[in-house]
Amino acid sequence: MKGLNERRRALLERVRQEGRHSLEALADQFGVSVQTLRGDIRFLAEKGMVLRRHGEVLPFPDRENIDYDQRQIVNEAGKRHIARQAASLIQPHQSLFLGTGTTVEQLADALHDKQGLHIMTNNLHALIRLSALECELVVAGGRVRRRDQDVIGGDAWRFFQRYRADVGIVSVGGMDAHGNLFDYNDDEVMAREALLANAALRVLVLDSTKFDLPLRCAAGQLADYDAVITDVALPDRLRSPLAAQGVRFLI
Repeated sequence: MKGLNERRRALLERVRQEGRHSLEALADQFGVSVQTLRGDIRFLAEKGMVLRRHGEVLPFPDRENIDYDQRQIVNEAGKRHIARQAASLIQPHQSLFLGTGTTVEQLADALHDKQGLHIMTNNLHALIRLSALECELVVAGGRVRRRDQDVIGGDAWRFFQRYRADVGIVSVGGMDAHGNLFDYNDDEVMAREALLANAALRVLVLDSTKFDLPLRCAAGQLADYDAVITDVALPDRLRSPLAAQGVRFLI
């Protein structure tokens, strides 16, 4: 998926700064047709950056992610491809940390042929799928974020601190054009940091809807990972320097 072009960036900034606008007014301001403007708004809305409502566009309240059910169907084919690639890095009888998110959830279906896995996760959606596998499962306890059905924050941080894993697989909320990673709140970042600190192989799964999507909370960089898996190739300017440092890129 292409990133934000100059008009879409300006449009997003206008909505964030000034709030609610009608599509007609924005089309006039940017000198484009309402049909073109509607395409821009659809693109931004699918990335969870604005809200569309009855001919209007609104800033996303508190920069929260879109609902989990909506995320499950956004770029589903791309996420399944990423999951298969991630599964190729996992050997039978290894121990795994699995973080939150819909792409990580897809990984559960790609592990059916891996025997003897020991899996630790705070992703309750993934837990349901993982229960069908012949593996040992350990799940984080504590406060459940009901909207996303996961455990984050201090409870997940303490959970991942107690264990060590051969492989840790996580996703993030977004990435900017420089390879900096972001998420929607500090609780998500806190849980992920503990997971990565105790995993021997750190894997980032990042579908293309997350490209050019800077968010509120800094969540590290691509260079923090041993392997990065995407459904669309990252630009050479991001990939080449990191590949020279040993980061593995899979698409």
